[in-house]
Amino acid sequence: MCCKMGMEVMVTIGLVWGTTNALIKRGALISEEKNKKRKLSPPTKGRSGFGWLIDYIEHWLCLLCVWQYSIPFIVNLSASVGFFLMLGDTPISLAVPVTNAVTFAATAVAGSVLLGEDMNTKHSLVGLWREKLQMLTRINEVFLGFRASETLI
Repeated sequence: MCCKMGMEVMVTIGLVWGTTNALIKRGALISEEKNKKRKLSPPTKGRSGFGWLIDYIEHWLCLLCVWQYSIPFIVNLSASVGFFLMLGDTPISLAVPVTNAVTFAATAVAGSVLLGEDMNTKHSLVGLWREKLQMLTRINEVFLGFRASETLI
């Protein structure tokens, strides 16, 4: 699958991860607001016995009951399953940089569009270009058998 089809799958997984990252954050913010209205205090490890564990479980269950969090979370996990299945046919040295670069860009755009976050263009572009250079290096290694370290000799 290390061909055009593999690239399409990697890009799709990166887009799903990036978009759901922003949606998960939005769902967590909604859950946090609901907890404030219910006056549910955040869990602390200062409680004796297993009280702190019960607090964590209660918060996790409340978070999962918010559909704005749980649906993107399930979609994100489904993309993770697809990623691991894809790794059976695709070199990890190619799959990781490609999906990371696409995820980084999609998270920045989705956060800006869906959450109204101020996208620091300068930092986003620097990070994107860094990921893109890493991705191109890996593509050269996999498809052309060229290693950047060999040129330094």
